[in-house]
Amino acid sequence: MAPAKATNAVRLLLGSTTLWLSQLGAETVSASKAVTAHLAAKWPETPLLLEASEFMAEESNEKFWQFLETVQELAIYKQTESDYSYYNLILKKAGQFLDNLHINLLKFAFSIRAYSPAIQMFQQIAADEPPPDGCNAFVVIHKKHTCKINEIKKLLKKAASSTRPYLFKGDHKFPTNKENLPVVILYAEMGTRAFSAFHKVLSEKAQNGEILYVLRHYIQKPSSRKMYLSGYGVELAIKSTEYKALDDTQVKTVTNTTVEDETEANEVQGFLFGKLKEIYSDLRDNLTAFQKYLIESNKQMTPLKVWELQDLSFQAASQIMSTPVYDAIKLMKDISQNFPIKARLRMNILICLFQSTLISTAKNLRSQHLYNKT
Repeated sequence: MAPAKATNAVRLLLGSTTLWLSQLGAETVSASKAVTAHLAAKWPETPLLLEASEFMAEESNEKFWQFLETVQELAIYKQTESDYSYYNLILKKAGQFLDNLHINLLKFAFSIRAYSPAIQMFQQIAADEPPPDGCNAFVVIHKKHTCKINEIKKLLKKAASSTRPYLFKGDHKFPTNKENLPVVILYAEMGTRAFSAFHKVLSEKAQNGEILYVLRHYIQKPSSRKMYLSGYGVELAIKSTEYKALDDTQVKTVTNTTVEDETEANEVQGFLFGKLKEIYSDLRDNLTAFQKYLIESNKQMTPLKVWELQDLSFQAASQIMSTPVYDAIKLMKDISQNFPIKARLRMNILICLFQSTLISTAKNLRSQHLYNKT
């Protein structure tokens, strides 16, 4: 009996402990108010190998084709290796042609998926052809399509009498000394066996001066995973619809405090209100009202005029350079984060000078009028 009672006591203790831990976890989850947001593109995830090739192409056309030669069938490792191992394998291949600095830049490009839109551009071009059914890779020779290597020779004979296709700026052209040649455009996914088979034949013909070989990325079976991008310039606005009763006196106090804090800003749209209030202390109330108006209008994004866009970079640099050293970084950050509003700097300075002249003139006229009356 004693062992049975001890066993029941242990079970009861464990049960109560589990219940307490589960309640503690629920309270922790419910207490957290963090919001996690993901920005997904409209196209599926693109292969990192193709993005790496676009990075190489930006370095030079020669490096692009050298990199391509080393990764002709690299995609087969993707099926046996983990994503992380395959990522490191791509970096290792790229490291044969890049220094450490450029490898770090490539890693950064991977992290923000900088070259994914370029891959999707080629994918869209391929969709407009359109690609033949059931082909992992295909070639287009002067508007004639085929996914069979043995038909290339026959299509090349007919290409002499047809018009050359239009080539885009981002197309990858195999290095050759001749330009007036039949154009063969290969649509394939780099690193696959289908690509390797076509590339071997086409590169040999291009080296012999028979064709102008052009490569465009084409993925027959796009990934089912979404393409997540870094959320630059993306705002997640969440509005609480919960009704809350507030004391009116407290609301007024908070509002007045906010207005006072805003009016403490020394410069608003080019006007140095601190200086103006020191010089024209008798117009302090009018200047404060005008300052509040400018603060409110600062929040409105109105279209810029053409003349307001002139020499913006020079004006921004000039203002930063004329600022004391300790405030220059703060000003540069403010201008870069609020550039559309700060773009009115030139206009506001002119208005400030004009406004100061008007105030000075009005004050002189009033002084002269009081003097004449006395």
